[in-house]
Amino acid sequence: MGNIYGYMRVSSEKQNEDRQRRELVKYGVPEKHLYSDKLSGKDFNRPAWKKLVKRLKQGDTLVIKSLDRLGRNYLEIGEQWRHITTEIKADIKVLDMPLLDTGAQKDLIGTLISDLVLMLLAYVSQQEREFIHQRQAEGIAAAQARGIKCGRPTSPNPEGFDEVYADYIAGNLTTKQAGEKLGIKTERFRWLVKRKDIVQDIP
Repeated sequence: MGNIYGYMRVSSEKQNEDRQRRELVKYGVPEKHLYSDKLSGKDFNRPAWKKLVKRLKQGDTLVIKSLDRLGRNYLEIGEQWRHITTEIKADIKVLDMPLLDTGAQKDLIGTLISDLVLMLLAYVSQQEREFIHQRQAEGIAAAQARGIKCGRPTSPNPEGFDEVYADYIAGNLTTKQAGEKLGIKTERFRWLVKRKDIVQDIP
């Protein structure tokens, strides 16, 4: 029986990982085995993540609350997943997605199902973010073609906004929860969503 480790990630210093921490501790991850990064999920160049992976050994289990806490690039997620499960021979469990539990079924079919679900979810997540960026760019281009000036916003979007926005549009977060994840007030998040939607909906 190996050790159980937990990994948490939020996109900026202003955000709080308490909700992830509660879920991981509730599952049985010891506090001393919790690792946390406050960085974007665009890649795996994160201090706590690197320390955690170096500590993992065969028979250990890595627990995360949801797949997007692992990262946002589906190719890199797949590489990290395979490194941990195939090379290190540790298990990974995603609390929000029971099918993503390599310790549940050790046979070939169980591994195949887990890998397929992982890649599908990660791919869909990345495609959704890229679609949002594409719509925004097309909206700005259309506005400029009509003579509408689309200068720089009065303030930049908070770190991780696109990721939270995608979850909000998908119905996974309320405006209050979205604001809390970004470390901003609910009214501020509503204003950012309205500003983004105006740009996207320009014909």
